[in-house]
Amino acid sequence: MSQDVVKIITPEGQTAELPVIRSEMGPPTFDIKTLNKQTGYFTYDSGFAATGSCTSDITFIDGGKGVLLYRGYPIEQLAEQSNFMEVTYLLMNGELPNQSQSNAFNDEITRHTMVHEKIHAFMKGFQYDAHPMAMMMSAIGSLAAFYHNHMDMNNPEDRRLAAIRLIAKMPTVAATVYKNYIGQPFMYPKNSLNFTERLLHMMYGVPAEPYEINPVAAKALDLLFILHADHEQNASTSTVRLVGSTGANPFACISAGIASLWGPAHGGANEAVLNMLDEIGDVSQIDKYIAKAKDKNDPFRLMGFGHRVYKNFDPRATIIRKACHDVLGELGVQDPQLELAMRLEEIALKDEYFVARNLYPNVDFYSGIIYKALGIPVQMFTVMFAIARTVGWTSQWLEQYETPDTRIGRPRQVYRGAKTRDFVPLNKR
Repeated sequence: MSQDVVKIITPEGQTAELPVIRSEMGPPTFDIKTLNKQTGYFTYDSGFAATGSCTSDITFIDGGKGVLLYRGYPIEQLAEQSNFMEVTYLLMNGELPNQSQSNAFNDEITRHTMVHEKIHAFMKGFQYDAHPMAMMMSAIGSLAAFYHNHMDMNNPEDRRLAAIRLIAKMPTVAATVYKNYIGQPFMYPKNSLNFTERLLHMMYGVPAEPYEINPVAAKALDLLFILHADHEQNASTSTVRLVGSTGANPFACISAGIASLWGPAHGGANEAVLNMLDEIGDVSQIDKYIAKAKDKNDPFRLMGFGHRVYKNFDPRATIIRKACHDVLGELGVQDPQLELAMRLEEIALKDEYFVARNLYPNVDFYSGIIYKALGIPVQMFTVMFAIARTVGWTSQWLEQYETPDTRIGRPRQVYRGAKTRDFVPLNKR
């Protein structure tokens, strides 16, 4: 990265010289760290939409061109030619593994799939209808109680081991959440299976009989996990980094990320898609709801269409659309809601209103349909998202510790409250 300097002049005539950071890819950035010291001014950026909070080598997005790169590799190539464990290694380590590295990494993940038996007792303490994300957030946070005495955040090996444990145990916890939610016995991880197969076995297997893995389901999950593994400095990743900047236990950091992901504007978007389909109800109602979506005065919105970052198309949606149709075709699922979704997709892809505004179905639209087709309850959708995104969270958390100028996050504010005033005793108010 090379640096130039830009001069800023305040209304009072004060000047500041700010470095211009030019990255390998993406727009140039003003380094404003010294702005307040030089001028007394801060900047205001609601939602941090135009503020870079860190430097990172992990993920690059060009929303205007529909580009998503993991460590420089296009998401299209990784989705077609790689697998989730290989992508996990790439995001954590910066390079794709060779065969021996891949084997060793898979073995390492597999050795850490078990969770402490008391986690099962912890799960049983939840209300019978507790939301799976509430259980997930609590269970992952509780792992901090099991891994703290011998963890030195200044030791790179301790940090890496924490990341491995989180990635390996997340599916086990998620499956335990699911079993608790539906009232079935907990299943232990079967380490002869790969990552997604192991998850399916723990979710759908029962002690009374053998469970046969559906390869279509395993392949679809692996693809979804690749597409959801990381997405630059989104709300949940920024949350993990902010909490991590304090030196907090990594399990607590990831638990905070899960809490952020839970929001319907973030990870809960694919759940919102199915809720929207419930509201529409039937194919015969589509025209009515399309009209409502076009009406600016109507609060109804089509969920799963368009994207805040991708202004033309979501590259992940292009990939997952084919997988979605493959899953529905190969599984032969007959579900009125899924038929409704496919009809809605067909109309939106051709309707001039949506085409002109680039309101194409996004990754949340298709991922929700795939999860539904695989028999995963709507309330579990964001839990599945969290399994994949843990890879990005831990990779970003590791990178943060390795970045020399990292310091505790401390956003500023524009205060608009009362000016200084004197306290008035109760009997005089």
